[in-house]
Amino acid sequence: MEKERRKIYFVSDAHLGARFHPDSLAIEKKLVRWLDSISDDAAAVYFLGDMFDYWFEYKYVVPKGFVRFLGKVAELSDRGVEIHFFPGNHDIWMFDYLPRELGAIIHRDVLCVDLLGKRFFLGHGDEVDYRSRMFRFLRAFFRNRFCQWLYAGIHPRWTCGFALGWSLNSRKEGLKKEAPGSYPEETPGYLIAFAGEYLKTHPDIDFFIFGHLHIMLDFPLNPASRLLIAGDWMKFFSYIEWDGEKLSLLRYPA
Repeated sequence: MEKERRKIYFVSDAHLGARFHPDSLAIEKKLVRWLDSISDDAAAVYFLGDMFDYWFEYKYVVPKGFVRFLGKVAELSDRGVEIHFFPGNHDIWMFDYLPRELGAIIHRDVLCVDLLGKRFFLGHGDEVDYRSRMFRFLRAFFRNRFCQWLYAGIHPRWTCGFALGWSLNSRKEGLKKEAPGSYPEETPGYLIAFAGEYLKTHPDIDFFIFGHLHIMLDFPLNPASRLLIAGDWMKFFSYIEWDGEKLSLLRYPA
């Protein structure tokens, strides 16, 4: 008899296929090994955005690659594990492919959900980022259905290369702003501020979990609530585990 599945897992920001990765395939294989390691006790896995560095579903075409990752996720789904994807700011354009092929549930906005007796607020993290007017404009532009329709009319040979190149340049610019091996202390400030404000009207939230910022953070908001940022699979190889009693921010391998 298969043992009862009692754990919920959260992971984000693998950026599979990124030109920034020295060896993207090695990252994918490591991610698949982690999924293998949790396959016996996972009740659900929440992918909190930017699992792909670029993803756009044309009517009959999806980006090549990622077969090990997608195959492993399909295997978990076939075994009864709930699969949830949050589109990030790099893999915004998820439509019906992952639900049809993997049985995945796509969450296009933040989600409040009860998991094993506690209340969670989940998102990629960019959904509540109101700091930059340009960022808000680009987010709305990329999610506009008419703009998506226009973009789909461009041949993938142009769109894929453009998107991956833009991502690489953006990552390089981000690294210039960081001290080696560290991140600015103010980086998660907007998420902490958002969570604090949200708790004023929704005091039932026990845990806020985000990705997006590529840092590992477990921050107490008050005696009853915490905010966690899941790290990434570019540098930390980290994830969050919830067993109904303990919420842990961990790295793989342990």
